Amino acid sequence: MHKQNRNGDFVQEVFKLIPDDLRKHKDGIKKNVQAAINASLVKMELVTREEFDIQAELLSKTRALIDELEEKVSHLESQLSEKDR
Repeated sequence: MHKQNRNGDFVQEVFKLIPDDLRKHKDGIKKNVQAAINASLVKMELVTREEFDIQAELLSKTRALIDELEEKVSHLESQLSEKDR
C-alpha cells in the first residue's frame, strides 16, 4: 500500500510537468505513466524494506554460524595435528 502511495505521488508530480493543453488527455496519460512505472518496478525485482531486513538478519545469523563452524574446524584440525606428532 505504501508503495502505491509513492507511485501515485510520483504520477502527480509528472502531471505538474505536463503542459496545460495536454491535460485534457489526463486519464490516458495517467494510465500510461502508471503502467510504465509499474512495469519498470517489476523489472527491477525490488523487495520491500521488511523483506530486506529479514534477509539481512538471516544473513547475519548465517555468517555468525559459519564463523563458529570455522573456529570449531580450526580447533579440531589443531587437535589432529597435535595427535599426529
